[in-house]
Amino acid sequence: MKLENILELKNISKKFGAVHALNGTDFHIKKGEVVGLVGDNGAGKSTLMKVINGVYTPDSGKYIFEGEEKHIKSPRDTAALGIEMVFQDFALLDNLDIAENIFLGRELYKSVLGINVLNRKEMAKESEKIVREKLNLDIDSVKSKVKNLSGGERQGVAISRALLFDPKLLILDEPTASLSVDKIKNVLNLIKKLKELGIAVILISHRLQEIMEVCDRISVMYRGKIISELITSETDISEIVTCMVGGNVKVY
Repeated sequence: MKLENILELKNISKKFGAVHALNGTDFHIKKGEVVGLVGDNGAGKSTLMKVINGVYTPDSGKYIFEGEEKHIKSPRDTAALGIEMVFQDFALLDNLDIAENIFLGRELYKSVLGINVLNRKEMAKESEKIVREKLNLDIDSVKSKVKNLSGGERQGVAISRALLFDPKLLILDEPTASLSVDKIKNVLNLIKKLKELGIAVILISHRLQEIMEVCDRISVMYRGKIISELITSETDISEIVTCMVGGNVKVY
């Protein structure tokens, strides 16, 4: 069965003063596909992701989600579409437990004698479903404090929070950047699990070996544009690096 694009950006441009951060950029990702986004610092990766996530509004171009053009004004708009982003710093609160972090800003309440109080039992129950059933994370309890977790476990919690409302597209910003070698494998397995769940994933990373391991396709940015689209099974790290420095343009 042919996969359809869940997201397509056409001729996206974004300027900051005289700087063209994005210069007529095209991008697409299909349902259930894992796409690696690579490029040197300053190539425009972060700006492109912030356009996709609604942080920045493009100066021009089309934003098409599930076949319909959308006019995105904020991350609230993209969240409503089913787009979530996990940032490099995880954005977790150490003094809260796992369930409280997963529901941070989206807490569940119940009425006790006419007073709204946190429904910790229901939050823990729903967190367990995500942590155990969806991601199969090896965590003792969703009541564990985040401050006691390893880097890989924290990344798992951040991804669990993004899965709370069943996203269709998940953006992962350098998810293994601060992890030890033994924890990196766990995160890569999580990405494979997301693909199994049918979630489209955009993976931003400087670690090309990891890109090669989990991505179906690789988009290479250079000076504000995607200049190469590579099928992972038909390329190698040497070709990716050549594209990253502007030495080759290859579109499948």
